[in-house]
Amino acid sequence: MVGTIAELRRRVAEARAGGASVAFVPTMGALHDGHLALVARARELAELVVVSIFVNPLQFGPNEDLERYPRTLDADVAALRGSGAALVFAPAVDEMYPDGPNQTRIVAGEVGGLYEGASRPGHFDGMLTVVAKLCNIVQPDIAVFGQKDAQQVYLVRRMVRELDLPLAIEVVETVREADGLALSSRNRFLAEPERRTALVLSEALAAAADAAPEGAPEALAEAVAAFGDHDGAELDYFVIVDPDTFLPVADDASGPALALVAARVGATRLIDNRRVVLG
Repeated sequence: MVGTIAELRRRVAEARAGGASVAFVPTMGALHDGHLALVARARELAELVVVSIFVNPLQFGPNEDLERYPRTLDADVAALRGSGAALVFAPAVDEMYPDGPNQTRIVAGEVGGLYEGASRPGHFDGMLTVVAKLCNIVQPDIAVFGQKDAQQVYLVRRMVRELDLPLAIEVVETVREADGLALSSRNRFLAEPERRTALVLSEALAAAADAAPEGAPEALAEAVAAFGDHDGAELDYFVIVDPDTFLPVADDASGPALALVAARVGATRLIDNRRVVLG
């Protein structure tokens, strides 16, 4: 494990001097099998795998769960042993932001203010800023992300393209429990009754996928109706977007699309998504 930027850069440079390619998996820790799937894919793509563990304060709003976010560094490092990760970069906040929160930031634009961005103002500016900073530190050939955070994936890909960052983005499909619940670090906050209630997210996505051939309005209606059977889940948004623009599809849209959902189950906010085919 490395904790300083200088040490990480030195060890990556040594690996590159030996001809190794570099894959990078940025995380906020509290690792689960979904994260380990990203590491496994990174190991398939490069000789050296770097995993970062950093709870980034820039992407949390004043009323969000920065302090509550699980920090399990020892368990995370243990989980990464044997995973193929050669370097674990776990910097302190002061190492990443020695002069306090960055004054220079990436702006996520219109899409960054929608869906998760509407519920969490400034979240994606902070996320993109730390991803850009981490990629500048690691200098990877490939960075690996999970499809569960679909809006994040879209914005990171756009940032890489628009700023001509010299790396490729690889996306790994969402890892789920046997009953369909998407793995999330926040799942550990769910009591058992809430855990059962949380299945409404994947149920609503399945309902939307089944109704999608009839059109976007029908798919949305079926998805929202699924929440009517679960009193313990408060729907934040359900939207169907164009994968190329990440803007809501028109009522008469046809073809591939992406359904996004966010809901609060008890005190825990969860997100999920699924590909659908409209029309």
